[in-house]
Amino acid sequence: MSAMGAGAALAGCGGGLPTKPPEGAPNEGDIQLPAGGAVPRRKLGRTGATVSMIGLGGHHIGRPKDEKDGIRIVRMAIDHGVDFLDNCWDYHGGESERRMGKALEGGYRQRAFLMTKLDGRTRAAAEAQLEQSLARLKTDVIDLVQIHEVIRESDPVRSFRPDGVIEALLAAKKAGKLRFIGFTGHKDPSIHKAMLKAADDHGFTFDTVQMPLNAMDAHFRSFEKEVLPILQEKDIGVLGMKSMGDGLLLKSGVVTARECLSYALSLPTSVVITGCESVGVLEQAIDVAMRFVPYGDPEKRALLARTSVAAADGRYELFKTSDRFDGTTQHPQWLESAIL
Repeated sequence: MSAMGAGAALAGCGGGLPTKPPEGAPNEGDIQLPAGGAVPRRKLGRTGATVSMIGLGGHHIGRPKDEKDGIRIVRMAIDHGVDFLDNCWDYHGGESERRMGKALEGGYRQRAFLMTKLDGRTRAAAEAQLEQSLARLKTDVIDLVQIHEVIRESDPVRSFRPDGVIEALLAAKKAGKLRFIGFTGHKDPSIHKAMLKAADDHGFTFDTVQMPLNAMDAHFRSFEKEVLPILQEKDIGVLGMKSMGDGLLLKSGVVTARECLSYALSLPTSVVITGCESVGVLEQAIDVAMRFVPYGDPEKRALLARTSVAAADGRYELFKTSDRFDGTTQHPQWLESAIL
């Protein structure tokens, strides 16, 4: 299979904006999963929890027109050992959380590690958003709640100020509404480093950090080079995302989808979150994880050499170089309000 052909096959797992599986994506049943297999598990930093090495992206659950298709994807993922479930308060106006909540009925909640994200930077907004998420997800406790889109230089200060989001999350944890606290972002590693320093300055340590990790990131504003070592030193759970950059990396023609996912899995990640809006795409993602063999140094160097020119200016990582992926830039009211 050519680089572009293989890329199309998994493009739907990259996370981002398309509304349907990409052309050439596998149909249900095209991939024969290993009999009796399950997705391997990894340690989630110092939390004491273990989670599936791939996680199911929540944005894609809201894409199918029929909610039953989204619910089926969630349950099939869990049935194959994918227990780390990603979501966010704002995805599809709350529809992604509503679908996931329905999918987790009938005993599935007890088999899942459930994560969602909040946009609010004030305590009041974060508390109100969390209550909505708890209701939509049909649960009394969420395993991991993360501050979403830490993409502005002002975010670290805003998050830790009095009556900020950190106060809301700590109070919710004390009340038993959540177990762990993290943050996410996709813009610039310097902002992640500032958020981690702000935590240190306030005597706080995040349980998880979510960030882009892919075969082009190493060449441009690299989270792998600048942030990953800090997380390893602090034993913070590493959540990889944008392994294919919404399929944009695949459009370069220099890397395949399987290579993208395998590269991210070969890093010291706790979980690589991947969005799947169809059963066929989910089956292929599970297959990659079940058959996964870590890249050695020669393989990694060869892949990085092949991507170096295309990756040099960030043209295929638009989540870093444009506002296309910035929900809270397009909807700044979400930072201070719980109205979608």
